Amino acid sequence: MEGTGKILLIVGGVIIVLGLLLVFGQHIPLLGKLPGDILIKKDGFTFYFPVVTLLIVGILLTIIASVIVHFLSR
Repeated sequence: MEGTGKILLIVGGVIIVLGLLLVFGQHIPLLGKLPGDILIKKDGFTFYFPVVTLLIVGILLTIIASVIVHFLSR
């Protein structure tokens, strides 16, 4: 039962963080505008692929997940 409580707290925290990112994500400077992000604009067509932003977000999520797993395995 204790493990389930920890998991629910973590899931709730993740939902709160995601909600905050959705609300305030546009106000975070450089998010999605880093050097290396691909932006192609042509007549009536725009292609955007945030390569570097995705790499940084992936690294941060990996670190956060590792810390969570470390504390849950105690």
